[in-house]
Order: sequence, then structure tokens, then C-alpha cells
Amino acid sequence: MSNPQPSTKTGIVKQVLSGDAVVIRGQPRGGPPQEKTLAFSNVTAPRLARRPNPNAESSGETKDEPYAWESREFLRKLVVGKEVTFVVDNTAATSRREYGQLWINKGGEQVNVIELMVAEGLVELRTTTKQNEEMTRLIELESQAKTAGKGKWNKEKNPNAVRNITWTIENLRKFVDKNHGKEFDAVIEHVRDGCTVRAFLLPDFIYVTLMLSGVKCPNFKRDENGKETAEMFAEVARFFTESRLLQRDVKIILEGVSNQNVLGTVIHPAGNITELLLREGFAHCVDWSMGVVTQGRSKLRLAEKSAKEKQLRVWKGYQPPTLPSSVLKEFTAKVLEVVNGDALVVKTGDGQFLKVFFSSLRPPRPKTDDAQESSAATERQAGQKSRPLYDVPYMFEAREFLRKKLIGKKVNVVVDYLRPANDDFPERTYCSISREGINIAEALISKGLATVVRHRGDDDQRSSFYDELLSAEARAIKNSKGLHSKKEYPLHRVADISGDVAKAKQFLPFLQRSGKATAVVEFVASGSRLRLFLPKDTCLITFLLTGVSCPRAPLANPKAGQTFVTEKYGQEALQFTKELVLQREVEVEVESTDKGGNFVGWLYVDGKNLSLLLIQEGLSKVHYTADRSPHAATLYAAEEQAKQAKKKVWEDYVEGQEDDVEEEPDIVEDLNVDRVTDYKEVVVTEVASGNHFYSQFVDQGPQLESMMNEMRQELAASPPLAGAFTPKKGAKCIAQFTDGLWYRGVVEGVPSRSEVQVFYSDYGNRGVVSPAKVSALPGKYMSLPPQASEYYLACTIVPEDEDWAKEALKGFKNEVLGQTLLLNVEYKIQGQQYVSLKTKGDIEKDIVSELLEDGLLRVAKNRRCHSKLMEEYVKAEEKSRKARRNIWCYGDFTPDDAMEFGFKKQ
Repeated sequence: MSNPQPSTKTGIVKQVLSGDAVVIRGQPRGGPPQEKTLAFSNVTAPRLARRPNPNAESSGETKDEPYAWESREFLRKLVVGKEVTFVVDNTAATSRREYGQLWINKGGEQVNVIELMVAEGLVELRTTTKQNEEMTRLIELESQAKTAGKGKWNKEKNPNAVRNITWTIENLRKFVDKNHGKEFDAVIEHVRDGCTVRAFLLPDFIYVTLMLSGVKCPNFKRDENGKETAEMFAEVARFFTESRLLQRDVKIILEGVSNQNVLGTVIHPAGNITELLLREGFAHCVDWSMGVVTQGRSKLRLAEKSAKEKQLRVWKGYQPPTLPSSVLKEFTAKVLEVVNGDALVVKTGDGQFLKVFFSSLRPPRPKTDDAQESSAATERQAGQKSRPLYDVPYMFEAREFLRKKLIGKKVNVVVDYLRPANDDFPERTYCSISREGINIAEALISKGLATVVRHRGDDDQRSSFYDELLSAEARAIKNSKGLHSKKEYPLHRVADISGDVAKAKQFLPFLQRSGKATAVVEFVASGSRLRLFLPKDTCLITFLLTGVSCPRAPLANPKAGQTFVTEKYGQEALQFTKELVLQREVEVEVESTDKGGNFVGWLYVDGKNLSLLLIQEGLSKVHYTADRSPHAATLYAAEEQAKQAKKKVWEDYVEGQEDDVEEEPDIVEDLNVDRVTDYKEVVVTEVASGNHFYSQFVDQGPQLESMMNEMRQELAASPPLAGAFTPKKGAKCIAQFTDGLWYRGVVEGVPSRSEVQVFYSDYGNRGVVSPAKVSALPGKYMSLPPQASEYYLACTIVPEDEDWAKEALKGFKNEVLGQTLLLNVEYKIQGQQYVSLKTKGDIEKDIVSELLEDGLLRVAKNRRCHSKLMEEYVKAEEKSRKARRNIWCYGDFTPDDAMEFGFKKQ
């Protein structure tokens, strides 16, 4: 092969335009180097396809000439990025295009590239009358290629000789979603700027414009006249990317879509080009696309941080933000309170109380639509105070999520930045907070209960895990969760009974009958005064602990000019109660109300009596109102121990010295309140024992019947596939009963492979069926709640003797099955409802009285039962005793008597 001529030059091949033309650049010196386009002398290559020009209406797509791509690829893989030697033979007079020869070093020998292309049959000699030694050599090589059938001289039809190119993807988002995270082999065809390229995705030749995810480089802007102006470092950033990627074989990972551009990551054999750009200071991270990066986000941030520290290029003159030396950068603390949805009050290990905010997190905000504004205006006209926790959509859900996860738990706190105090707000500390390795802000945002604050590109005061927060928000938006849902937002209509005497008196009987009620402590005013939220009744009440007298605590928000006498240890008692119960779920037993409309009673946290705990700590004294309670002995014993230890309020106690007598608070003792009745029509569907049954409300019957008919028609048309459902305890299901019909139910157990225990939730009965007769409950039939409600007959006991228990069951069934009855809830114990039943008609018979008179049940004395009802039941039982009916046939033979005479079963 011919050697290069003495007048040759050297350069590096930047790009191959076709099989017969290349772009050669020099070495960079203080900026991007000069370039030269060189066409090969005496040969032509097949023309490559061209995409249509979107700016020209008449522009159309052109196809490859056969073997055009193979010719281009052979030359690309041979010379791109390598140093070559070239000589310019001549310059065209009109186009000023330069033609010449090109050599490349292969194994220490300079090889003529044109001769290689001719020998491979990838170019064709031009017709010329010029004859010389070089032309003769080329003619000989072309003849050999034709004889061998190489390249374009191959006589057999090659289906891959012409590419089928997709220049435009019709639904780009669908394409990216389908291939999200997938690696494509690709060839970079053009570099628009440092972070934007055009590429062919192989092997299907899909042409895409790709923006590097998570970063932005300085770019080029066009003015009104179309003149392009480069931002600082734009040209060198483009050259940096070009010199590494242009016409190189790379891997592309698809990650997102922005307008008609693909967001993704380009992986070069030498590494991630995005990371390299950041490390060299040619780019900076951008938040809007960082969220879609699928791998190595932390590496990108570290690369940017390294460039910032070195003040490279775009970071020249950069000064990082710093925290004051007095601020503890990282610590562990216990969560005491959740403030709305974006802040916590924590207690550090050294006893300090701090309010910390979640970094880069924005809590739910009020809706601004017309309906919301109308509702808000109505409330303002009514004089009601704004309650953001309940009025702002998803604020309550956000607070509840944090409360249930964090209250009383230890968390790790990393301080990210401080916001200085201004006229309206004190200095704020913003932190990244985690528990057991889980970022709390990320979890909250992923549920759609908060959003991410969009910071300026040059604002480094942000969360340490900002990219994770953006990804969590993207997932929440995609799944339409919480704030991003298109459904109507949840409303919380919470009645505030605090200080309303009339409402308090009206509500008191319900709380008294319910026994222990679950509540959430929303606010602690003093050691013994709290504000509670009752979830079941959706109301707020002020609650006072009975049986104790706590020192007065300072007011939380005193009004101007307001004076209030605080007492010693009042603050300590307040803090003790706060740490113990604030925002925790507790149980309360309401006994009465005071003249201010506040409820008085007992409060239990984790099963412990708060009144007792205060007395044990010496933060309270026993009030004589405790004398009539069952806790009196325990409270006085605890007080005596606190006295002897001289704890807190007893520090000056002298034995034998009388305490000051305290005035009894004005308690409203509604002992003679009329019995409250609210009879509902029911049908008993299942009797479990002599006083235990299930029933349906009559007014719900048509809705249930309609749903069951629809469900059975659907199942008849498309029967469940046997074996498709794996029954698990607690799973909602449909099960086939002995009548061959399907009913809704719940799996209660799977004792063996051939047996499934099912509770039929609309009727209260139970059964054991084979797995083939159980299937998953379709979602459309879950909205209607289970129709069978569980009840016990009030103030009754079933005989312990098995025979009499069976008689009681039989008698109860005879009284209630097959007829419509009237049911009234008399009281509740731990959520279980105890009721009275009576027949419907001109003559109303009380079912419990009938069973008692028949000697099938016994009366159970219960202080929750209204006295008049109890008197009626005792009289009925007395009639049965005197008549010696059933269980009384041998006289007054109670369980105590049985034990005395040795008849109690062991």
C-alpha cells in the first residue's frame, strides 16, 4: 500500500460523515480546536438516509443506499477518535470542498484508508481519465472486491443492506415507560451541547434526542436574528462531551421524558459521562430531572460537590454554606410532638427540647377552589375559628402518619440548614430525620401527604436526601396518591364540645355508657387538664383528671395583660403529662361534667392510670372526690409513699400536719338521667348462645339483597376458577354455603388443605368449606360494610350448666328468629354492644324479660345499665325463682351455692 506524501498533516478524526468523508480536528489549546472536513479522492460511498426537516414542509425522508450504513460503520470503527495522517489533493472550485488521502497507523505501518475501503467493496471508484500508479492500484483492488463479491458488489440480496429507521416515535412517553431502566446499545450521532445528544438506539435504529438526566451544562442561545451566543464554558463543555461520545459505541439507559426529548444516562466504557461532566465542573445538578435518575444519584452529587470544593469552571468563586459552630450537626432524640405535617418537637439526650422542621418538605396547603373558598367564608361568617389540622386537605392524614410512626420513638436527626429569624417567625432548624434507616420525609412524600420544595439551582440549603425526596414525589404523582389524587379530598367534620355546657350535658350519657373510650391527646394545658380527640365520635373535648389536684401550670399562650398565678412544680407536672400522653392513644372513662362544660374522669395510658402516676411522682395530691371511686385505696397508698419520700409537692411535708381542705369542683352528677332510647328495626340472623346474637338492620336489607343478586348473577356467568385463591386468615372472600349460593365472608382459619373456616359477615354464621368453594371477594362488592352486627343481651348471664345453656339457646331462638324486632343499645364494654330487644306490634314484649321469666337466663348486676331497666329485669327473674322455672327448679341454686356444696366443675 502507498505511503503518505512528504506534505502530509496529522489530526484526530472527530466524526465520519459517510463512507467517503470525515471531520478531522487538531489538538485543543486553550479551547476547542479547529476542524477540517476531508472527502476521499477518486471514490464515492453509498449515500446515507436523511431525516425529514421539521422546518420545511416539502422536506421528506430519504432512504439508505444499499451498504451505506455498513460503509459508514466500517470507517467509523476504524478511525473515529484516532490520530491519522492526511493530505489534501485538491479543492473544488465551487463548493470549496477539500479532497485528499487518509492514512492510519495499524501495527506500526501507515495504511491507506481509501485502499482499505475499496478492498472491502464499501466505496466505488469515480470515472476518471487520470491514470497513475495510485489509480491503477485502486482499480486492481476494486476488481478483486468485485470478483470476491465483497460489500456492495455482493450479488446475493442482503436484507440488512438498507436500514429501516424510526426517525420519530409517535408516543414517546409510552415508549419510555415500556423500556424504563432498560439498557440500549447506541451510537451517538450528534452532540448539541454538553448534556444533549442525538443517537441511534440499536438494533432497531430508533433515532432519539437525549438529555442527560439530573444535570445541565452551559448552552447556546439564539437571539431574534437567529445568531447563536454561547454561555460561558458552553463550547468547552460541548467539546468535552464530543471528544468522548461522538460516534462512539455506548449504552443508553432510558429514564424519563421532557417534551419531545428522552431523559437518560449515557454509559461510556470509561464511565458515566454525566458524572465526568460534574466532576470537571462542566455541569451542575438540576432537581427537576434528578428524580428520574435510576442509578448513582449519590455519585452525581458527590462529583458536583468535588467540583464545588475545587471551584472548577462553572463553580468558580463558589462559597459553600456553613452551620454555626454552636449547632449540633447530628444527634439522636425522642419525638414528643408532631406539629402539623412538617415539624417535630424532640427531646435530646441532654434534656433539651427542640423544634425541628423537615428539610425541603412542604406540608399540605389549603385548597383554593371556589367550593373551598365558599366553605371558608361560611365558617368566618359563623365566627368559627380556622382549624388547619382538620380543615386543610390531607393535613390530618399527614399528622396521623407521623404520630403513629414516631411519637415516643427515638429518631436520628441530621441538621441540613438554618433559616434566620424574621419579623414573623423565629429561627428555624431544618433537618433530615430518619428512624431505623427510613427517611421519614421520603416516606411521607411517597404517601402523597406532602410535596417537595423546589429550590433555586444555586441554593444549597436543602435536604441531604433531596434526590430521594424527588423520586418519592414522582412515585406518588404516578400512583395518584394523597395530594396528587384526582378524587375529592377527605373531609373531617369534627365537633368541638369544649366549653359548651349544653352539648356536654347532652353528650355525657353516651360517654358514660360506652365505658372506656379510645382518644388521642391533642393538647396538654396542665398536669391534669387535657384536650382530647375522640376518633369514634369525631369530636374534641376538654378532659379533667378526677381524684387528683395538680399544681397550676403557666399558660401556654397568655393574652396581653392577662395574669395567672402559677404554682411550684406546675411546670414539672405539665411536662410529665406531656411526655407521657401527648399525641398518644389513650383510654378514658368519663364520670361527669363540671359547670364549664368540661368532662371529668379517668385516663389510662398503656393500661396505667395517669392520676396514679402523677401521685407516685409527687406531682399531685389526692382530691377527696376520689373517695367514691374504686381507685381510692390505690391512690391514697401511692400518696402516702410520696409523702414519706418527700417527693416534689411533699418536699416540706411534716408527718401529722393536716393538709388544707380543698373545695370540691362543681361536678354535675346526672344520676337520675332519663334512659336514652333509640330503637332500630332489626332481623336476627344468627344466635350464638343464650344471650349472644347477630342481626341486620331492616333498612339496609334492600341494598344487601340488590348487591347479592348482582354478585350471584356475575358469578353464574363467570364462575370463580378453582385454586386461583389461596385462603389466608383474615382475608375477605366469597364462600359457597350449603344451599349452593355464594355469600360474602372472612377466612377465620385454614386447619388443613381440605378445610377452610369461614365467617359469613353479612349473616353472622360460620362454616367449614373446601378450598374449591372459596374465592377472592371482587373489589366492587367491598364498599358495602358487613351487614351482620354482633350484640349481647344487656344485664344477662347464660347458665354455666351445659344442658341449661342449650335450653337458653333454644328458647332465645324461639323468641327472635323469623320476625322483625326493635333493638336499643344500652351500654358498651370495650367496644362490645349490650342491647335490649323487644317485639314490634301493638303489644311490645321485652325479650330479655321473657327469657328471665322463663328461667333461661340470670340477671347480671351492671352499674352501666340504667336503674329502671335493671329493676324490671330483677322483677322478671324473681317471678321465675318463685315459680321454680327451668334453672330455678331446685330453688335458688347459684354458682356460689354450687361451689359451697362441691358441685363446681373442675
